[in-house]
Amino acid sequence: MRTGLVTRSPDRIAANSARVITRLFVPGQEGFELQESRAGVVLKRILALTDDDVRSSLDDIMTRFDGRHRDLVGTFRRHARELADRLDPDAHLSDARILLLGAAFTSEYAIEGAALCNPSIVAHPDQTDTAAGSLRFVMSVRGIGEGHRSSIGFRTGVVDAAGRATIDEPAHFATTGGVSDALLEAAVFRAELDCLGDAGEAANYVLDELGDRFTRSDLNARLDNLRAHLSTRGHGERTVALMHAIAARCYAIEFPSEVPVSERVLWPSMEAEQAGMEDARFVRFVDDDGSVTYYATYTAYSGSHISQQLLKTKDFRSFTSGPLVGKAAANKGLALFPRRIHGRYAAMSRSDRESNTVAFADHLAVWTSASPCQQPAEAWEALQLGNCGPPIETDAGWLVLTHGVGPMRTYRIGAILLDLDDPTRVLGRLRRPLLGPAHDEQNGYVPNVVYSCGALVHADTLVLPYGIADGAIGIATAQLPQLLDTIVQQSDRTR
Repeated sequence: MRTGLVTRSPDRIAANSARVITRLFVPGQEGFELQESRAGVVLKRILALTDDDVRSSLDDIMTRFDGRHRDLVGTFRRHARELADRLDPDAHLSDARILLLGAAFTSEYAIEGAALCNPSIVAHPDQTDTAAGSLRFVMSVRGIGEGHRSSIGFRTGVVDAAGRATIDEPAHFATTGGVSDALLEAAVFRAELDCLGDAGEAANYVLDELGDRFTRSDLNARLDNLRAHLSTRGHGERTVALMHAIAARCYAIEFPSEVPVSERVLWPSMEAEQAGMEDARFVRFVDDDGSVTYYATYTAYSGSHISQQLLKTKDFRSFTSGPLVGKAAANKGLALFPRRIHGRYAAMSRSDRESNTVAFADHLAVWTSASPCQQPAEAWEALQLGNCGPPIETDAGWLVLTHGVGPMRTYRIGAILLDLDDPTRVLGRLRRPLLGPAHDEQNGYVPNVVYSCGALVHADTLVLPYGIADGAIGIATAQLPQLLDTIVQQSDRTR
């Protein structure tokens, strides 16, 4: 059923359960049920230990966990400070007891303990010392651990002058970044409140005074003013709650400069994504002035609701995340085009959950509507269609890798070609899948799935990383001229 256009590399990236991060652990609040924290009684037990028991327990911990984390002692100190309000300020605790206290409130999480999947690949922002004719890349990956919680990790590698891809060994550690507030944008608030039916007088009272961009503290001060004058404004409390919820979806993450790209882990940092950050689709976006920014759309999952978020970075060290809003961003799978089209942002969308559409926007985070592009037509895509990452610009048109879901919930990867000036116009499509599960790719965490969140072209070669049954990641390549010719030829035969 496949086209025979792709060549699979024998190399695969397997999920690695040894890649662990540290998390604050509060006994009684593990998330299984609503309970009171048991932090107080645990604290008393640690304080009641003899000095010898403290030293013995800490020595055991430092021996068993030596070399598993970049700064384990610093983590223990930071977690111990979370208990400062429970401690007698006049009490003197030894350094060993403080570290043991921090260790009692620390746990490891294996970010790839269950699965590794859904890769996306872009050119690395730093091409220093890359061999002539080669391209260094960054690959994002979705790691899935205990409780099916997803995070975004990274790998690096090189595509050589012949189009062969190799992936570097990842860094030994896995490290999460520091989280802080990010600037907020009025256009996002107005669009989201409009969708929620709350773009009324109370919202205008808040936003009209704040300008286009503002800080969290500016918003909080204005919301406090609104609360003080609610008697003449209906639904004001609802507006306050909604604006706090929108603001909570905006944050920044930064990693220390000494932490390499493949060590960095984007971990859920707000309520809307507490159950996972899924399917990041990275794109190297070149604006009209030539400036380069890396964006990624991803699905935030709270455990009961999904929403779309937009990551932004220049260097894969400092990131911001904020909500994507509007009807065209209402479902999974928004993928940005790598440049503006006729002065507007463009994206592939699947807002109806089963077909590919194209959306345009004047604000990168506000996607109000989408136009039809591709409907399911073949048996292998009968259940639904979607994209497999951002469109790739070629001389022949926009190459869009698609995913189709068919009988037995089998996921396959296809391709369409869209007009450069009018991407709602389909120039051609593959009638047969470009890539489907091979016999040795059927079994895994989610069987019968091959899936990608983004490919790139280098040396006239399509380099396509893809998830294999959500248990590993493979690399497939295809010669771009041959692929484009096949798309056009198959399209001609169906006319």
